[in-house]
Amino acid sequence: MTTAATDAEGSGAHPRFAEALRERGLGDVVPKVRRFPDATRTAAEAAAAIGCELSQICKSLIFAADGVPVLVLMDGASRVDVERVREELGAEKVTRARADVVRETTGYAIGGVPPFGHRTRTRVLADRSLLDHATVWAAAGTPYTVFPMEPKTLIAHAGGTLVDVRERPE
Repeated sequence: MTTAATDAEGSGAHPRFAEALRERGLGDVVPKVRRFPDATRTAAEAAAAIGCELSQICKSLIFAADGVPVLVLMDGASRVDVERVREELGAEKVTRARADVVRETTGYAIGGVPPFGHRTRTRVLADRSLLDHATVWAAAGTPYTVFPMEPKTLIAHAGGTLVDVRERPE
């Protein structure tokens, strides 16, 4: 019998993330984790490696809303409108979190942050654009690994609130 940690070693998923999948009853996702020899830190790198549309990548981005970390899940082809995030949260100020805050909050490095399975519990906003696809791909805890999931399932497991926070075309 294999454990999540053993599966994680075989798949390349971060052990904490593999455990988070197992705890959520999503152990069947672990074998679907794809590991790439080159980093997939950016949405463009991940889409190219997977062979999917850029918008099928689910970016997990940490912001600081009045100094409190918040996770924003955004499709890979879009940018987060910080002002819309600020309005959604009723915050005075929203900024991108520093790399040390991202690691401290999530337990993962930028470029490998998954949508759930973090070290601390944070508020999660999920942009509606993710629902435009049957499947999206998200980081599996390392800059070299990704996993596929149906967007509604991903958002539910992340504890996300559906919002419209992507930049509008000018």
